[in-house]
Amino acid sequence: MSRTRRRATILGAAAASVVAGVALLPNWSAGAAVVDDPTVDAQTKATFQRLADAVFTDRTDALVEGKQGGRGKPLTDGFSGDVKLSSGTARTEDAALSTLGRRKDTLAKAGEKYSKAATTVTLNATRVTGRTAKAAVTETTTLTYAQARGGAPKTTGFQAQHELTFKADQRGTWQLTDVEDTDQGGLAVNTLSKPVSVKATTADDTMPNAPRAATTRNPVAVPKTGTAYDYKAMATYAEKYWNVYNTAYPNYNGHADGGDCTNFVSQSLKAGGWKHVPGYVYDYTKWFGNADIQSDSFVGVNEWSWFAQNSKRTTSLANVFQLEVGDVLQMDFDKDGSKDHTMIVTYKSGGVPYVTYHSNNTYRRSVASLVASYPNAAFYAYRT
Repeated sequence: MSRTRRRATILGAAAASVVAGVALLPNWSAGAAVVDDPTVDAQTKATFQRLADAVFTDRTDALVEGKQGGRGKPLTDGFSGDVKLSSGTARTEDAALSTLGRRKDTLAKAGEKYSKAATTVTLNATRVTGRTAKAAVTETTTLTYAQARGGAPKTTGFQAQHELTFKADQRGTWQLTDVEDTDQGGLAVNTLSKPVSVKATTADDTMPNAPRAATTRNPVAVPKTGTAYDYKAMATYAEKYWNVYNTAYPNYNGHADGGDCTNFVSQSLKAGGWKHVPGYVYDYTKWFGNADIQSDSFVGVNEWSWFAQNSKRTTSLANVFQLEVGDVLQMDFDKDGSKDHTMIVTYKSGGVPYVTYHSNNTYRRSVASLVASYPNAAFYAYRT
């Protein structure tokens, strides 16, 4: 997103009882009152991680055909003490799973079904203030497309960043009280938080306004005829670096000014032959980026659109399903006229383009899934 303006029930309410035991301090018994603030030892951290894994596994399972979210992973380590879901979090997860179940039905109507899923969670950091622990985690999920035919992708995947809040009561029992998505893009398929919109930018009459693209299925095909760029190289680059960032460029994921989506797409276009247009960083008619300096058009959602159109390096497509490998898709989540997210097509099969993008880091997500998941968004399709 723009550098300057960017940026299950896991166990159900009935299972908000003990999820797993943890050792809080060596000499505490399960019923002893806590005199000092509790600490978070290695076993407790491990249980935080496993509980987070269960939460996001259940959310993802809610999207899989033939599965129901809310089963949770059994955690049977037998430590003394407890880690629980708070009653409020249990209700929230119940609601989340119901919503994701409806999303599964919507995706199925759009031809998007998943036959299985695999989710793992890594605990990145834990900080404790008094009786509150904040755990930063990375979720990595792979979904298998059901009945993938011919050359269609077999899987899609994403990484998402979350922060979990745990609170300890007077007996030293930790409860999971909040789950927050911390990615600025917020476009993981099992995410329920509202995607972050880019602050509207001030445009003048010289800044071209791209037309919206329709989202109806099976439009008239618009095959690529140009040979100026290496579209396979664009896709190869994006799929190589979708979750392992190229250190030859800055990483704006988690940056105070926004996410990394447009920076990532610009890198991919550059790998396929887009040449630098040097100049002033704030001049949207210029486009350049390396380890040391990047133009706003290289890293900003709207600025990239202005450059792409003004330079004639792109033309607009009338329908998102006309996108081909190497083309670019943008979204305006709230239709306020300011574009919020940039993605690149890295695969196409059966008339469906598949996009790869940063923030959330995502591999080969179908455009059909995006359209079904965000029916109120505006879409912009660019032929590169």
